[in-house]
Amino acid sequence: MGRVGYVYDPLYLEHRAPGHPECPERLQAIMAHLEEQGLLTDLIPIPARDASAAHLELAHSWEMVAEIRAKADSGGDWLDPDTYITPSSYAAAVRAVGGCLAALEAILDGDVESAFCLVRPPGHHATPTKAMGFCLFNNVAIAAKVALEEKGLSRVAIVDFDVHHGNGTQDIFYADPRVLYLSTHQYPFYPGTGYWAETGEGDARGTTINVPLPRGCRTHEFLRAYREVCVPALRRYRPELLLVSAGFDAHFADPLAQMLISTRGYYELACLLRDLARELCDGRLLFALEGGYDLTALAWSVRACFDALLDRPFTPDPLGDGPQVPGPDISVVLSAVKRAHNLDGLG
Repeated sequence: MGRVGYVYDPLYLEHRAPGHPECPERLQAIMAHLEEQGLLTDLIPIPARDASAAHLELAHSWEMVAEIRAKADSGGDWLDPDTYITPSSYAAAVRAVGGCLAALEAILDGDVESAFCLVRPPGHHATPTKAMGFCLFNNVAIAAKVALEEKGLSRVAIVDFDVHHGNGTQDIFYADPRVLYLSTHQYPFYPGTGYWAETGEGDARGTTINVPLPRGCRTHEFLRAYREVCVPALRRYRPELLLVSAGFDAHFADPLAQMLISTRGYYELACLLRDLARELCDGRLLFALEGGYDLTALAWSVRACFDALLDRPFTPDPLGDGPQVPGPDISVVLSAVKRAHNLDGLG
């Protein structure tokens, strides 16, 4: 069993807007559950720090960074109907990025094998020039940039299992062959991107892999997509580090989407990613929280990921396996993805 770290900072709770689903209670539910279940004593705390402006500008324009800071300093504002800024939002977002960078450093220095960054606001919708979709700065993308630009790595993979496509992460790396971006997501759905034919451009053609799944996919279909696409793609790419945009809004209990993944499904996926990281990149695996808006499902699903990282068996959750209904046939979309990326016959 490798040493497992976690990042959490109370400043993350200061970013809040009344009635908004992306709320501090999300992290409070996770931390309360981990403490009640005694898991925190088995994890290594990694202190968060503030990211520098230079780090933010590895993925975002200086104008975007300046706008978010100015809006926070002037009392807050709404950037779009989904995305808010309060007086504390810039500080929380800078520390969310910095928390991921602290975990990255701990992993690359060998202090931990893997880590889960319990950060907010989330990041994967934030593009090079625009904050959107509850996201201010792209936490995972900036961690990937730092790994490449400052830590000497040459190949990084990002796996995004949030129910929404990570359009921001895709945009940031669409022409960068040093990053393999693989996303499973409900499609069509917000933000409207993530079709299987979006594969990258120039020298990076083929390093963006989108698996657009229809609504109603269960754990069976979800894991099939990872076994048939993610596993062979990662084995062929052979990353030196695996980053995960970990959103839990594909859970059947989540109010913002229409997928039927169970907590056990997230455990099995985390085990798959853990094993791939150990096979391909010395176990170097960093999870960062994205979505997930049912507090019970979120807390238990994050705990399931920690159980996987700690090499422990699945702990049954109170929500169970969810609706026992037939799932959609995803064979056609998987075939399209595999043809687009020459994955047929790889395993």
